[in-house]
Amino acid sequence: MNKPLLAALAALVITGSGAAPAVAAHADTAAPAAKSAAVKVAAAPAVKAVNFAGTVSLSNCSGSLVRFPNSEADDPALVMSNGHCLETGFPAAGEVIVDQASTRTFGLLNASATRVATLRASKIAYATMTDTDVSIYQLTTTYAAIKSSYNINALTLNTTHPVAGTAITVVSGYWKRTYACNVDGFAYRLKEGEWTWKDSVRYTSACQTIGGTSGSPVVDNATGNVVAVNNTGNEDGARCTDNNPCEVDANGAVTVREGINYAQETYQIPACFGLDNKLDLSRSGCVLPKP
Repeated sequence: MNKPLLAALAALVITGSGAAPAVAAHADTAAPAAKSAAVKVAAAPAVKAVNFAGTVSLSNCSGSLVRFPNSEADDPALVMSNGHCLETGFPAAGEVIVDQASTRTFGLLNASATRVATLRASKIAYATMTDTDVSIYQLTTTYAAIKSSYNINALTLNTTHPVAGTAITVVSGYWKRTYACNVDGFAYRLKEGEWTWKDSVRYTSACQTIGGTSGSPVVDNATGNVVAVNNTGNEDGARCTDNNPCEVDANGAVTVREGINYAQETYQIPACFGLDNKLDLSRSGCVLPKP
């Protein structure tokens, strides 16, 4: 995983967030991986400028202030990062955390990457490393209050599946750095150590994310919406080990792409939240793993 920063520094090999799952490697010189010829590439839309407004820095990772298409101004605001970025450590395979108290803080950035505020969580609304790698924190303030005080809007999660060939930007609030590339394709299953993720986004080789970028929003340059959350990469060419995820297709065939990094799709998350941004895993269309 794109290890959390402290773990990455301890290992002096950075991916994207914690000790296990590969998190965007620190090696900017990683070799480009072979691309799947079977992936149909979409025409790239016009590129829009992507900035840091609405991104956040965590103690060990990156994240973003997020909203859903139906979120309202007076709803409690939410911050999204990786499950492996939790202050309590990596959730075990099969573990789902819901409505767990938290007082974690986040540094809110403006468009030029200046920290303008410290936001505080009231709870971890949802977190897991099963099927996906995501954490959603509920804050002690609302979108309206943040907008009024800092003139910053939350980033909106897209509700449709990302498309191969889409021009994207990974925006790291921790490093105050961006990574621009395209969606290369999708991994049917991405396996790293004890964790398995479904339908993961594979970047083209230009996105050489590093440790501390875990949890960064992956922004569609054409719409400005979030289509995924950055989480891992294959650092050393090893097969399906911690920090070296492998792709597994529907027939069980394994592919290792050294130096290539990945993200987890987020389009399925909005269906699991209802009125007042309240988590409801029983809602129609919600496919996130349940406790």
